[in-house]
Amino acid sequence: MNKQLIQWYPGHIAKAEKQLKDHLNKVDLVFEVRDARIPLATSHPYLQKWLTGKKQLLVINRKDMINIDAYEAWDKKLRLDGKVPWWCDAKAGTGVLQLKQAAIRAGQELNQRRLERGMKNRAIRVLTLGFPNVGKSALINRLVKKKVVSSSRKAGVTRSLRWVRLGQDLDLLDAPGVLPPRLEDQNAALKLAICDDIGQAAYDAEKVAIHFMSLLEKLENSKEAGVKSMCLQSRYGISVNENIKDKATWLLSAAKRHTSGDTMRMSQRLLDDFRKNLLGNISLELP
Repeated sequence: MNKQLIQWYPGHIAKAEKQLKDHLNKVDLVFEVRDARIPLATSHPYLQKWLTGKKQLLVINRKDMINIDAYEAWDKKLRLDGKVPWWCDAKAGTGVLQLKQAAIRAGQELNQRRLERGMKNRAIRVLTLGFPNVGKSALINRLVKKKVVSSSRKAGVTRSLRWVRLGQDLDLLDAPGVLPPRLEDQNAALKLAICDDIGQAAYDAEKVAIHFMSLLEKLENSKEAGVKSMCLQSRYGISVNENIKDKATWLLSAAKRHTSGDTMRMSQRLLDDFRKNLLGNISLELP
């Protein structure tokens, strides 16, 4: 898989990144949104450089998609690293009120400093920033309590920057997902592909599915990963035994049973089942 590099930097992301940098001087507070299944892979390598001097809240979205052991381990790890994570499920609304209250408190502190400098209070401008498809737009819709921006579990839906008013306290800036121009860490890029946090044009679904199966095998003995023993056999009725040792052979056997022998369709089904939590609440990264 590493021979065929996963790279995805479409024109709308490049354009949005330029616009984003123009807006940064207008922003008071930043929500950095990550995917709970892959909190490291969805950490942008240039983010801290861009946001120097900006107040930040680390938002870990899709808490519902990992198990309690992964949540507790990651929460402890992040706090030991000096970060306060705000866990939420933007789709269901879990944790969103607490995040809003934290943003308002941060805004009150910022406005107090404005008053001390002889400036008037105003709504705090909050930027939601993160990789594609980590739930930024869904989070804004939950904060506003109505659908004000397009939201879909598909990378590349948001293509331009848009301000949204949240009462008298907060103004939210919804921005397209941002990626580095080049994905240097291909293991992280593979996890982005598995979780659908990158455009489908960037990868071969069959090769990503095979890598996903290998990753499940490596994680099976970890309590925090939440990989149930024989989860693929339970879901698809095909076991990995002495006759089916390699992942490509398993995929072909599953394709013959479920998709008329179409391995690409079977690969997509496998990845979609993971993305819908039909294989269990699995964390692909361990703290």
